[in-house]
Amino acid sequence: MKMLLLGVWTLLALTPCPETTEEIFEVSVWPNQALVEFGQSLTVNCSTTCPDPGPSGIETFFRKSQLGKGPQWKEFVLEDITESSVLHCFFSCAGVQKDTALRITMYQPPEQVILDVQPEWVAMDEAFTVKCHVPSVAPLQSLTLTLLQDGRELHRKDFRSFSKASQRAEVTVNVRAQRENDRSNFSCSAELDLSPHGGGSLHGRSAIKELRIFEFSQSPQIGVSSLLEVGVAETMSCEVTRVFPAQEVVFRMFLEGQELSPFFSWKGDAAWASTTIRAMETGDQELTCLVSLGPVEQRVRKPVHVYSFPPPVLEIEDAYPLAGTDVNVTCSGHVLTSPSPTLRLQGAPNLSAPGEPAWFLFTAREEDDGRNLSCEASLEVQGQRLFKTTEMQLHVFYKPRFGESDCPGNQIWVEGMDQMLACIPEGNPAPALVCTWNGIIIDLDVPQKATQNLTGTYCCTATNQLGSISKEIAVIVQGPHEGITSPTIFIIITLTLGTAVITVALFVNYQPCKRNGRKRASRQREQNKDKEDPFTDI
Repeated sequence: MKMLLLGVWTLLALTPCPETTEEIFEVSVWPNQALVEFGQSLTVNCSTTCPDPGPSGIETFFRKSQLGKGPQWKEFVLEDITESSVLHCFFSCAGVQKDTALRITMYQPPEQVILDVQPEWVAMDEAFTVKCHVPSVAPLQSLTLTLLQDGRELHRKDFRSFSKASQRAEVTVNVRAQRENDRSNFSCSAELDLSPHGGGSLHGRSAIKELRIFEFSQSPQIGVSSLLEVGVAETMSCEVTRVFPAQEVVFRMFLEGQELSPFFSWKGDAAWASTTIRAMETGDQELTCLVSLGPVEQRVRKPVHVYSFPPPVLEIEDAYPLAGTDVNVTCSGHVLTSPSPTLRLQGAPNLSAPGEPAWFLFTAREEDDGRNLSCEASLEVQGQRLFKTTEMQLHVFYKPRFGESDCPGNQIWVEGMDQMLACIPEGNPAPALVCTWNGIIIDLDVPQKATQNLTGTYCCTATNQLGSISKEIAVIVQGPHEGITSPTIFIIITLTLGTAVITVALFVNYQPCKRNGRKRASRQREQNKDKEDPFTDI
């Protein structure tokens, strides 16, 4: 068979018909379509049907080397393919040359997809830019870039119409910021479709970028008095309105160079912080509030004046005087107050001169017990009139006494009802009270059921360290139905019976109570002779 083919080829070669020879031999290349990744190599096989080919080879600008050859074929390897190109494979046969072309498509996957959101913090109603680019990808005409916002397609761009000269794979879109865009996630998807070149689809995706939207159009406001008292805690607040998102506002507050620790709050589109300040030095100082949100920072300052104004000094020569003795009261400004304040002492007839103390002298009475004495100082600071007041309570000592309202001399009980003897003595120190009936001490804190035999005269004695006093109380026990038919008759009968009973009761019981009173008075005088000061037992 080989000999037969050789004979046929010999006959054809000797036949003087060049056009026929050209038509009957072919040149082919393998593969017939080449898709090569950037920087990789490609093996190419060129072959012919010419039985005795002449010069042959491949034409390419890639670095190549021959791997092998045969009578009708040659195999080459192309190295470091960095761009798309066309390779020509040629053979000559009987002086006639033929070639065939192989289109080599170099591709570069979209491995690096870069997304840029500018700026990352955007003021509301301002424009921001979303940009995606792929620095290395090929072929560009097979690329599609898609911008995504929260997983939804925002913009799509393909590059089918782009020429090789414009090798820049990027897409840009401008968006106006709205509140609903806050914390939106942006990403970029790249697809390289190689199906027209015999391949599949290659994908790349960028990292996710979060967009922040903010509104910060109003300046902060400091809330605090312009006058601060040295050493006194005051509340300082700093507030900003029309701010979004309010919960992310950051406050920093300062008194001169000292940073404070604020407490943060927010509601709706308002945010505020408060802190406690305590200035320890007098003079002019400055408060500062620094508010920041995202890339924006605003600073507001407020001058304050720190003054010293302790309460005035109130002195009572004897805060526990005896009734009938003189009491000297003095009101003076504190030594740390500057300038000297104006003083007003309660009860003093006139205002004192600035810097001078105020005083007055009075005689203590029983009614003065528990009286509040006050000393008021006024000081003008930075055009404002300030006031401070010091109060003290006066305690007047006096002997026991019985008032008719607190210890009535005539008391009416209703038979069958629980009753108690009503008697509260006055005196300072508070006197002890002992009440007797028919020589028996009765318990004033325990009610007793009223009966007719409880009618009579009771003797009550009040005692404190200054002395004692006794009082007789006439008690009448009435029947439960007396006075029902007529109020007038009831009153007449009551007065009549009351007068008779009281007369008898006083006649019977007055002398013992009086004798007991004389005995107690005599013992008290003897005790007083042995004591020079009535307060020694207090």
